[in-house]
Amino acid sequence: MKNPFALLVLTAVSLCAQSETLDLGSRGRLTIYLPGDWRIDTTNFARQGTMTISPKREEVNASCTIAISIPEGDRFDTKSRLKLRVEADCRSLAEGSVEKKAVAKEFALSSGYGFYCSFTDPDLRGQAPQKGNYKVMSTGKIRLASDVLVDVSLMADDFRGEPYQQLLGAVEGMEFVAGRGR
Repeated sequence: MKNPFALLVLTAVSLCAQSETLDLGSRGRLTIYLPGDWRIDTTNFARQGTMTISPKREEVNASCTIAISIPEGDRFDTKSRLKLRVEADCRSLAEGSVEKKAVAKEFALSSGYGFYCSFTDPDLRGQAPQKGNYKVMSTGKIRLASDVLVDVSLMADDFRGEPYQQLLGAVEGMEFVAGRGR
């Protein structure tokens, strides 16, 4: 972390945020910290784990899904390979969006690297929020280690809105602790 103020803010948020940890066995642990009123549901299987984050308050229209997988091989050993994969995976979403193109942005992570593309639903733009119908979404991948890959989907009504920013901050602030013997 290059900025001491950012480190202070992250530390303060982690002290007053709820957290959830997925145990990845010998590969390590993944912990996410969430400020605000969110519900975190997890599943943890031998080769995959998921976190589904949804709001506790009915008036908040946002959600996040984080899926952790244990790939057999390291197909994304460089940032450029991962970025290309994210853009390729998002092409079909881009076609029906306001943006019309999948342009990957880099996650600001403390460990690993990752990219995501963001899209706006043209049919919902300018309309009042509808519970469960999201105006914006971001989807991407994070490589935490050669054998730990994370798929992320964030959905909300506004990229600049507090719910989206809290979810993005939680993803970018995830802590990965490698398992023993690494």
